[in-house]
Amino acid sequence: MGQSNLAVNAPQKKKAREINVFVLLLIVLLVAAVSTYVLPSGEYTRQDVNGRSVVVPDTYKAIEASPVSLMGLIGSIHTGMVEASSIIFFVLIIGGTFGILTATGTIEAFISTLSRKLANQEKWLIPIMMLFFALGGALMGMAEETLAYLGIMIPLAIALGFDVMTGTAIVLIGASVGFTTAVMNPFTVGIAQGIAQLPPFSGMGYRIVLFVVMYLVSVFFVYRYAMKVKRDRGYGFFADGKYDKAETANVKLETRHKIVLGCFLLNFVVLAYGVVKFEWFITEIAGLFTLLGIVIAIVGKLSPGETVNAFMKGASGLISGALIIGVARAIVVILTNGHVIDTILYNASSAIHHLPPSLSVVGMYLLQSVIHLIVPSGSGQAALTMPIMAPLADLVGVTRQTAVLCFSMADGIGNIIFPTSGYFMAGLAIAGIPWSRWAKWILPLILTQYAIGLVAVIVAQLIGYGPF
Repeated sequence: MGQSNLAVNAPQKKKAREINVFVLLLIVLLVAAVSTYVLPSGEYTRQDVNGRSVVVPDTYKAIEASPVSLMGLIGSIHTGMVEASSIIFFVLIIGGTFGILTATGTIEAFISTLSRKLANQEKWLIPIMMLFFALGGALMGMAEETLAYLGIMIPLAIALGFDVMTGTAIVLIGASVGFTTAVMNPFTVGIAQGIAQLPPFSGMGYRIVLFVVMYLVSVFFVYRYAMKVKRDRGYGFFADGKYDKAETANVKLETRHKIVLGCFLLNFVVLAYGVVKFEWFITEIAGLFTLLGIVIAIVGKLSPGETVNAFMKGASGLISGALIIGVARAIVVILTNGHVIDTILYNASSAIHHLPPSLSVVGMYLLQSVIHLIVPSGSGQAALTMPIMAPLADLVGVTRQTAVLCFSMADGIGNIIFPTSGYFMAGLAIAGIPWSRWAKWILPLILTQYAIGLVAVIVAQLIGYGPF
């Protein structure tokens, strides 16, 4: 994908007090290993119900201690990656396919063309472009990939009488809406439902409703601010005139780009049909995305070498996230081999076991929100928490689908305010917006979104959001 001058010339600032996710996970891994020496060992009886392993309530019993040795600790990372290999390679294939899509120039051409058409109808820029990024987040899990478009949206927003904050918000908040509600997000709901042994992308209807609600609330927040800036430019933020001379990209949407977009949309129609009709899972969905990559490479007139390079570039951009899944899984390996994971489940369930399920689900939602601050990777958080949260949901009378919803909602909202979110902080650096300025501005929206999420998980539990 061609990079705008804005993205190329953006200063490469070091992030203050940057927290490395791998370091955090390794610390947690070490703590998990120590816990096998401190916590009592115990286990629940499990039984298969319709092909899924379910904890049998009231069967917890203490067993002989089995602390993890040093070699067990060292080897757990490899074991975790092996156990999570299907999810890891699924993530890499999705990233590779998106790399091919990017290399065809289709997304850049689409945004550039749409931006020009809206040049004299600026009031439609915010809802339309936020919908585009929201759909990308909901269907493809777009997050880091959106950074390249800041170089288009910020100058366009300024040219239309808005400011840097507006252009940045269209991209980051828009994608976050989709990533949070996760209609078909393969990196959050796709992984979490796989771990929870739920049908892939099941419960989509309720998430679509949440998508609409979150989208409308977010658009209203950004639109109201943008109109204030348009009436009084002194109200806005312009990064010290950094983008006064920036120009938007001028890429034409050619016939091949339109066909690529058609293939991209058709892919999701086929995916939805296959999941519902034939119960496709990770292997089939990964195969479908591989086929999509080949088709759009042919339509986009990429040579075999260019296609492979684009795939590798797209996949390489997600290697960090993929490896996080394996390291996070290693934590579960340690807790399982040390027979303390059921002890944690027992104590956690005991703390909320006598509460009504509607209050239990509040605790699960708040817990996921706190964990997200420490582990900002959606796929990593899913791999770390869902093996515990799914059986915990069984114990306290919460549906597993609701447990997944607690995770996906809590995971997505924090992505655009927590300083531990890497791509978010990179976006602010490109835009030239201080984190403190952004956090103060967006806090009302974040609190509103958390409140919507809280209501959503309570309602989900009350209606028996399932299938189970």
